Amino acid sequence: MQKRKLGNLGLETSAIGFGCMGLNYGRGPAGEKSEMIKLIHTAIDWGVDFFDTAEVYGPFTNEDLVGEALEPYRNMVIIATKFGYEYENGKQKAVDSLDSRPESIRKAVEGSLKRLRIDTIDLLYQHRVDPKVPIEEVAGTVGELIKEGKARYWGLSEAGVDTIKRAHAVEPLTVLQSEYSMFWRNPEDTIIPLIEELGIGFVPFSPLGRGFLTGTITKDTVFDPGDHRNRNPRFHKENIEANMVLVDYVKKIAADRGATPAQIALAWLLAQKPWIVPIPGTKKLSRLEENLGSADITLSEAEMKVISEQLSKIPIAGSRYIASLDKLSEK
Repeated sequence: MQKRKLGNLGLETSAIGFGCMGLNYGRGPAGEKSEMIKLIHTAIDWGVDFFDTAEVYGPFTNEDLVGEALEPYRNMVIIATKFGYEYENGKQKAVDSLDSRPESIRKAVEGSLKRLRIDTIDLLYQHRVDPKVPIEEVAGTVGELIKEGKARYWGLSEAGVDTIKRAHAVEPLTVLQSEYSMFWRNPEDTIIPLIEELGIGFVPFSPLGRGFLTGTITKDTVFDPGDHRNRNPRFHKENIEANMVLVDYVKKIAADRGATPAQIALAWLLAQKPWIVPIPGTKKLSRLEENLGSADITLSEAEMKVISEQLSKIPIAGSRYIASLDKLSEK
């Protein structure tokens, strides 16, 4: 597996990371624990060294799983987790309830360190920007945690231009994590130019459009009741049908290149910038192998230009999130 530098502060990871959320949260029934641990170990064997989780996934159960799986490989891997949500009686208080007060950040970090079985969090993100807490205060708190050795690098998730600038001025950011894919190209307008200027790496989540770009979802697909896509407007039947134009186009490129749609979607991201590291997730060994195969596909500058022009002509139907969640992502 090739390596990539994320930001200008020294963080280097495998070109493709592993988004761990769906192993036991948000994507239907949790995978059988021993099988999910085995999958993570296989990913390491195949060159993946960058694993992404968050305290809210569960809450807490995903960090427990990731911590157990990665404990024997601690010196070989980069572990990323996130703080920033509010909890009540061990459960997420509400889908849009945020809390990035300094005391809450510290409490979250102590919990994450324990669950992940580590002394230092390699990459610590604010999960969503909390409008009640100045970002300078958040950055200052994280800076203290870095000085104390409880975190190495930090980043923001779904933050806008102004927030990124203000945070970076207080404690230099290493990474921005936001949704980015052929299905959601908004970061290209202002976010990517800004982080390139500031020397901040980019970690796209949902790089396969929450599975849509694998080409396996149709208007007749029925998601498990525990799958978050049930509340995602893009996955309403009529929007899936409308968005099949995009999938059909990606399938055509894949057929021409002897690849799968998922591999083309990931290769497209890798070709955008050398400091982009997508984090697809899966519960299946076959999908892991497929995803990692994208690192061997090189799209030329000419191919990228044609693809970009064609994608710009394809409208996307449906919002990314329900309104209460969409407002948490700064545009």
